[in-house]
Amino acid sequence: MDKTERFIEFDKIKEIWAEFCLTDAAKKQVKEQMPLLSEAELLAKQRETTQGKKMMELCGNPPLVSLQGLEEIVDYAGKGDCLGIKQLLQVEMSLTAAFRLKQYLLRGKQQGLSLGYYEENLQPLDELRESIYVQIVNEQVSDNASKLLKSLRSEIALTEGRMRERADAVIRANKDCMSDGFSTFRNGRVCVPVKKEYRFKIAGSVIDKSATGNTFFIEPAAAAKYYEELQELRLDEENEVRRILYELTGMVDENATELKENIRLMEKFDFIFSKGKLSLHYDGTEPEIITERRIVLKDARHPLMKKESCVPLQFSIGDGVNGIVITGPNTGGKTVALKTVALNCMMAQCGLHVSCGSAEICMNANYLCDIGDGQNLSENLSTFSAHITNVLDILQQVAPQSLVFMDELGSGTDPLEGMGIAVAILEELKQSGALFLVTTHYPEVKVYAEKTEGIVNARMTFDKENLKPLYQLVIGEAGESCAFSIAKRLGMPAGMLRRAEQAAYGSGADLSSFAEAEQAREFKGKAIPRIVKKKTSPSHKREKREYRIGDSVMVYPEKRIGIVCEPENEKGVLRIQMPDRKFWVNHKRIKLHVAAEKLYPENYDFSILFDSVETRKLRHQMGRKHIEGAELRIEDEKE
Repeated sequence: MDKTERFIEFDKIKEIWAEFCLTDAAKKQVKEQMPLLSEAELLAKQRETTQGKKMMELCGNPPLVSLQGLEEIVDYAGKGDCLGIKQLLQVEMSLTAAFRLKQYLLRGKQQGLSLGYYEENLQPLDELRESIYVQIVNEQVSDNASKLLKSLRSEIALTEGRMRERADAVIRANKDCMSDGFSTFRNGRVCVPVKKEYRFKIAGSVIDKSATGNTFFIEPAAAAKYYEELQELRLDEENEVRRILYELTGMVDENATELKENIRLMEKFDFIFSKGKLSLHYDGTEPEIITERRIVLKDARHPLMKKESCVPLQFSIGDGVNGIVITGPNTGGKTVALKTVALNCMMAQCGLHVSCGSAEICMNANYLCDIGDGQNLSENLSTFSAHITNVLDILQQVAPQSLVFMDELGSGTDPLEGMGIAVAILEELKQSGALFLVTTHYPEVKVYAEKTEGIVNARMTFDKENLKPLYQLVIGEAGESCAFSIAKRLGMPAGMLRRAEQAAYGSGADLSSFAEAEQAREFKGKAIPRIVKKKTSPSHKREKREYRIGDSVMVYPEKRIGIVCEPENEKGVLRIQMPDRKFWVNHKRIKLHVAAEKLYPENYDFSILFDSVETRKLRHQMGRKHIEGAELRIEDEKE
């Protein structure tokens, strides 16, 4: 049932319903609520909902409170233990709530509401409530709880007064010895604040001293004699308070049965009035519950949708029609119609009012649903596989008193095969005798429904001119997907529409509604953004040229000036003379700075620039004759 509730969104209704409950017991009952199978019980639950709603309309909201923990308090009292003040106050609060609820129900009774007669079962227990109210005031046992307690507290006050009088007399007689001009209580004893140096001048006992040690708090001997008397009085007071609490605890135990019955009734009324509050929330109506296989909904709405935005749904099934096949365009409201029917039927069978103008709803043995995308990634099931798995489960449970809902029957696979599966499922549902409501897009399923006894077509209306769904269900007529009409209105060219219809219905399709002139190509190219290629920087792309010895060039990326001392070889590498060294560099990394002909005269001897004096002299000698062991070396670097 959890899966079915989720499919039709009854779980969301329960969430709203639980928010109207105050007690944990009522919230638990909401969570566990299932469709009722007893006609007498269901009719009683519907009457409760109606009575609760009427009572709130006539008498306002009920004075309900949560009595959480009260039952534990009553059980504790039954064990012979003494209840504390807070526990007794909680008992009093519960009895006050019972008294107010009884008065509220009496007003309903006077209005002729049968729910008001439950007031006779509520027990305000006036004697217990009054006893606690009188004997416990401001979260403590009152002076007036007993004559003895009042007398003891008076004696305690007088004794404390005498003690303070003796202490104040000592202060007045020894002002110079005192740190302050008033007495104080330390550890339950009255003390005078004496300066350290005079501690032995005052007769009495040191009870405490200040943090600095400069002041001693001394209980005067004249006041000490009252301390023992005060202690005895306080012990008598404590015993009297405990006696009173035990007496009240005994009264709670004596009325344990009535108190627990009040708890049960408070939880019962909490549940009943939560149903009434829910009905007021969505403006519900009491349905007529029947056992014949028939459902009639007039002006039905989805209870989770705003009333003003809903198009009322008119629906009927039964009396010879066991199945309805709804067709129509996407976003036309087929699934919403399905859920509206399912949700209202389940709510009615749970004792709730329905969001309809009026309703006649049969009781169903079970609700079987396959709505929404059932794709299950954890079990590696596709949408179609999940749907079929769910459908097979439904077909195993279906019975004559079942109510079945299936959305997008046979979808998620090859259209031809899906259509065949859809017809087979409908035939199986028809043979079961159950009531069923399904949605589909297959035209063959429409034909099957039209020709099969006990099954009728229905369609969701659609405004083709404005391309808007009208969300109205028309039973007895087959719908159409309106895909071609929607595509035409949105601008699909006529030629494409013609080819689409031919592909869908064959060459004999009637294309009169798409008679616009066909174009060679249906879509003209629209202006679209152009891709702009990145422009190469001059520093990275330069005109290829032959560099000559003596050319002054710029070397990148360092942007250093050098002179070509050896021309480019077959690998595109040439040799550059820098002030401190020579090195080889690729021609792509250099740019001409000043040509050699602008810097040097014709036939200039560049060895003057590139060779040392020793190298030039050796080269000159080697040019004239052979010199044994002589060798010219050129050292350079590559970059």
